[in-house]
Amino acid sequence: MINRKIQLAYIIGIAILILTLFISVTYGVKSVGLSDVIEAFFNSNSTDYNVNIVQARIPRSVFGLIAGAALSISGLLMQSITKNPISDPSILGVNTGAALFIVTGITFFNIQSKLAYIGASFIGAIIAALFVYKLASAGYGGPTPIKLAISGAATSTALSSFVSLIIMPNSSVMTTYRFWQIGSIGGTSFDDIKLALPFILIGITISLLISNNLDTLLLSEDTATALGLNVNRTKAIAALCGVLLCATVTALAGPISFIGLMVPHIIRMIFCSNHLHLITLSGIYGASILLISDVLGRILGRPGELETGIMTAIIGGPVFILIIRKAKVQSL
Repeated sequence: MINRKIQLAYIIGIAILILTLFISVTYGVKSVGLSDVIEAFFNSNSTDYNVNIVQARIPRSVFGLIAGAALSISGLLMQSITKNPISDPSILGVNTGAALFIVTGITFFNIQSKLAYIGASFIGAIIAALFVYKLASAGYGGPTPIKLAISGAATSTALSSFVSLIIMPNSSVMTTYRFWQIGSIGGTSFDDIKLALPFILIGITISLLISNNLDTLLLSEDTATALGLNVNRTKAIAALCGVLLCATVTALAGPISFIGLMVPHIIRMIFCSNHLHLITLSGIYGASILLISDVLGRILGRPGELETGIMTAIIGGPVFILIIRKAKVQSL
């Protein structure tokens, strides 16, 4: 049975998500009315300017929904397998690893398709994550939150230097990368959604299937092993799912930070520690926060817009500081 607190979390989360989806298609550089939204759904051939604005925003909003859910669940998986509340794709250098391999692919292998971007992003992300975790594991105490943050920052700085080294002589690659690196869901289309959705569904489905194993991982590894859990296999599967979710979004929208850090931590702290509900609720609230960030960027940046990655950093930065300052930040 689901207790009332979790039921309330689902009800509130779904209501907020529906509201943010509506706001996402109505508010921006130019705001439109409810009648325009209704007509956009029922009259796809309309020539009305406001209706066309809504129709252009729909794929952006849908992509924002699945991207926010994917990034949030990715952060949750990384936090669960490391038992570390500040594990996040941006903190662990995963985004920078993905960026390096995408830039390398564009410059030296002339990759152009977005599917190739996803493949390069996945390989770079998983290599960076493994390197950071191994680096933080060295020495006394294992991969503590502070060691992970320092290792991730150092790795990100080093990889960013390699990215700069590659793109500086190539002005066309530099122009593309300059806009991509900020992170934005603007300009995404239904083709991007069709491309990303299978990878994201695979990652989320497998995460839900291993949710009971992730609950067992909350115990000590010796206890989990005694209960019959293959700890290394569970961690490997969860890590691959987390990297797949993050890499897919990063390849298409650029590195969007802090969604995977703050959402799972807040959900775990307020509502529950059961991974079946953690995964689902993190996806719901992560989608909402990314959409809210995107809308705020459009409103605050008028007559232009502030990219989504900038807004998530503004919102997530203080949350990161609060998590770091917690007295018992060593484990979940």
